[in-house]
Amino acid sequence: MKVKIKNWHAISYWHWTVDDELCGICRAAFDSTCPVCKYPGDECPMVLGNCHHAFHLHCILKWLDTETSNGLCPMCRQTFQ
Repeated sequence: MKVKIKNWHAISYWHWTVDDELCGICRAAFDSTCPVCKYPGDECPMVLGNCHHAFHLHCILKWLDTETSNGLCPMCRQTFQ
C-alpha cells in the first residue's frame, strides 16, 4: 500500500528569548559594549518590552525616536511598552 500526499502546509514559529543574549536591534551581546552609547553592558541596561523582545536601552530609545517606528517594537510591530 502506498500513500500519496496531495497537499502539505508547513508552519514555522520563532520566539525571542532573553537566553539569546543579543540586542534585537544591533545584534550585539548585552554584556558587550552598546554601539550607540559606547558604554559596556553594565552601564547600558537591557530593556524587555511587554512583547518579550529585548534591546539595549539606547538602541530602543534611538529606534523609538525615529518617525518610522510609530512607537512599535522593531521585531514584532506591537506597541512597545
